[in-house]
Amino acid sequence: MTPKRIAFCAMLFAAGLAFSLAAHAQDYPAKLVKVIVPVPPGGGPDVFARMLVERLADKWGQPVIVENRVGAAGNIGLEAASKAAPDGYTLVFAHQPPLVINKSLYKKLSYDPDAFAPISVVVAVPMVAVVHPKVPVQNVQQLIDYAKANPDRLNYASAGSGSTPHLAVEFFKSRTGARIVHVPYKGNAPAVGDLLGGQVDLMMLDLGSVLQHIRSGKLRGLAVLTERRNPALPDVPAMAELLAGFVVSPWWGMVAPPKTPAAITEKVSATVAEALKRPDVAKRLAEMGNLAAVGSTPAEMAQFLKLERERWGNLIRAIGATAD
Repeated sequence: MTPKRIAFCAMLFAAGLAFSLAAHAQDYPAKLVKVIVPVPPGGGPDVFARMLVERLADKWGQPVIVENRVGAAGNIGLEAASKAAPDGYTLVFAHQPPLVINKSLYKKLSYDPDAFAPISVVVAVPMVAVVHPKVPVQNVQQLIDYAKANPDRLNYASAGSGSTPHLAVEFFKSRTGARIVHVPYKGNAPAVGDLLGGQVDLMMLDLGSVLQHIRSGKLRGLAVLTERRNPALPDVPAMAELLAGFVVSPWWGMVAPPKTPAAITEKVSATVAEALKRPDVAKRLAEMGNLAAVGSTPAEMAQFLKLERERWGNLIRAIGATAD
């Protein structure tokens, strides 16, 4: 076969493949879609994921289900998804650790987080710094002063080494020079339980987990970690008011297995964005702690993931954190 003939055949193959993918995307979805969620059932992210897949099922006229694949800071769920067929019938609703943080924490992962096909950053989760009322501080500056005057006397709880609550406080320590001892837990629930009981002094975590306790006075809110004050706590300042640029906002996003065609990821992204505009979804987001709907495009999410990997990677290297 001559070079011209080979080139012509290659062109025909590429055109045929493009037509096939376009036709597949147009018919998609034609059967059940599975969404892997790498956290246990019942928590806030799982509850929201189930609400979201109901809206996708309504739009598509096909069943969409959640499959919880839990363990290893989200790595087990992402590993399973990485082996799924890139046809759009397996999707992932995941958070920062398995998509951008664990790459810098673990010496080796069983999947490549960079290889997943971006779909959408779905929601941003506001965080808040809280202390038990026994801690003799009323604001962030007093916390900094107290921690410096009493090095290693205060401790803070987290959902585990490498979790966003852990890295948020380490970021705070790196910015202020405060010395506060880390007490890792296996998840937010036991950590919050001990914070309420006074066994630990401080946490930085998602607002929804502690909003009721701040309002009841069981915990004292010092600052939200978003750029601006949160409407749910209008009297609590933003950390950035004291520490310029101090913003820590966890997020949940949707990705697809590596090599999933762009025509499919774009279709899913558009459906997610449409779902987020529904009044019932907006109401539920507010009830869950003023979660902020995002609904980005695949291209926007790809750029966002790049920046997030750089940001968290730099912090993890600076503090020497590791999960191995």
